[in-house]
Amino acid sequence: MKKNIKPQKIKTGLREIAAAANVSIPTVSRVLNGSSRVDPDIQKTVMNAAAMLNVDLSQRNKTKALAFLLSNRAMLHAFHSRVLHGAETCCATHGWDMIFLSFNYSPNANWDELHLPKVVQRRDIVRAVILAGTNSANLIDLLDHKGIPYVVLGNNVIGEPQDSKSDVIFSDETQGGQDMTRYLISLGHRHIGFVGNIRLPWFARCFAGYLRAMEEAGLAPVHSSIDSEDDTEIGYLGTKSLLAHGEPVTAIFAGNDQTAHGVYKASRDSGLRIPDDISVAGCDDTIGALLYPSLTTIREFPEQLGKQMVEMILNRVAKPDQAPQRVTIPTEFIKRDSCRSIFTTQHMAFDEAPRRVTIR
Repeated sequence: MKKNIKPQKIKTGLREIAAAANVSIPTVSRVLNGSSRVDPDIQKTVMNAAAMLNVDLSQRNKTKALAFLLSNRAMLHAFHSRVLHGAETCCATHGWDMIFLSFNYSPNANWDELHLPKVVQRRDIVRAVILAGTNSANLIDLLDHKGIPYVVLGNNVIGEPQDSKSDVIFSDETQGGQDMTRYLISLGHRHIGFVGNIRLPWFARCFAGYLRAMEEAGLAPVHSSIDSEDDTEIGYLGTKSLLAHGEPVTAIFAGNDQTAHGVYKASRDSGLRIPDDISVAGCDDTIGALLYPSLTTIREFPEQLGKQMVEMILNRVAKPDQAPQRVTIPTEFIKRDSCRSIFTTQHMAFDEAPRRVTIR
């Protein structure tokens, strides 16, 4: 008795697609893996050939992984490691994986001279990129040219990319800087120095808020900038410079908490007590509670930044043609022990703190 034998279904693979498209098998592989090294016309030919052969390419793009690219920063950086933690937690919530990559590159190179980690260019492995650390316009231009979806922490971008359609998130350091300076002014301080390397964008944004508050109060800004990327060194040398030039500062606003740590060291080396002789304030609240006296600072929310970056880039993956997304996370004023009022008793009515802004 003969058995009915069903004809075997011929499996269509790379070889068949390559033959139909009249290209090599490696070319088909690169197209299906999302490589940007293939001419767009050839990509279209390969995709049409696959469709003609009824190959379901959607199943080849089911990877659910993001790359967290930490550029030009130490892996254990106090702020960016918390951004990573927030991003990783959010990825897990959505059922996505995250690949961590440390990437160092020159901000002065042309975009086409940069060499991305190979895994970032594998669309069958990584669907999109989260850019943290310190980034420059050339890397953003490169990602745009390669068509790799990404979201970037705007506070840390040096230079302006050309016609970028990127998704960007900001921590509102400018408003935070203005709030802190207003607070120092409310304590009676009129000679307030700012210490930070304003060639770096995160210092520059905080400095912009400081300038805004000083100008609205009719006060002269005093700034000491040290061309360094070592935050503690910036604070130490910047404070020493202010004091050496005889600036009559009664308060110093440091561009971040690590810089404030340097301000503490320089003040004490100069025989000044905090806050009795000089008030000190910081920004970002990474180590402020650990300093003595505890540091009055502007709290930022790095875990929330990481979470929002994941939400934004997953939204981009789902809706690739949507308009660029812009999100700003507010800051919170944190009053501790490093600042004191220099008003006399009869003027204490003016001792008012700025408004508080929190995330819900």
